[in-house]
Amino acid sequence: MHKLLDILASGVHDAKNQLFIAESLIAASEAAHGIEMAEARYAIESAATRLSRTLTAYHLLRQDAVAAITPAIVGDICAEVMLAQHKHLAVRKVTLDVDCAVFDEWPLDRDLITDMLNNAVQNAGRYARQTVRLSATTNDGWLCLRVEDDGPGFASLPPTQGTGLMVAERLARLHHRRERQGSLHLSNNGALGGACFELRLP
Repeated sequence: MHKLLDILASGVHDAKNQLFIAESLIAASEAAHGIEMAEARYAIESAATRLSRTLTAYHLLRQDAVAAITPAIVGDICAEVMLAQHKHLAVRKVTLDVDCAVFDEWPLDRDLITDMLNNAVQNAGRYARQTVRLSATTNDGWLCLRVEDDGPGFASLPPTQGTGLMVAERLARLHHRRERQGSLHLSNNGALGGACFELRLP
């Protein structure tokens, strides 16, 4: 079984590399002919990201994963996500609001958390009518990272557990401190009236 999974993971990795080559060719064509193909590049980037998450899921299921937890500035993470997602959401006429009320460092795996938030914002942007909000607060010793939108919300709760949600839940649980463990919460109780994706990290 593990050998089969290794073969499948290798195929996913190769497909991801081909997408990066396609993106480079598109960028070269844009430069050579003065055309704008931002949405095509974004579609390729999104597909590559989904393949990356599939590989992450494989590694989590294949072996015991350990998060690289170090102190990170939460505001910097929020700013990085906004920089990565603002332009693509703007094309869809969706505004990304960032409200970070956490000014101190927090122990977490920065790369994993940033990827999870980017994914959550992308997903929210697909269903939002006008606004997606990324916020960071603290409550009773927990860091709460929320992505909310003004769309119709989840059709059912809990929603169908796809690869992205499975990985996010596992990654959240890798964060533990003082007998507390990170968790993922999904609801339709967002402040904007739509779906709410919330990471709680100790």
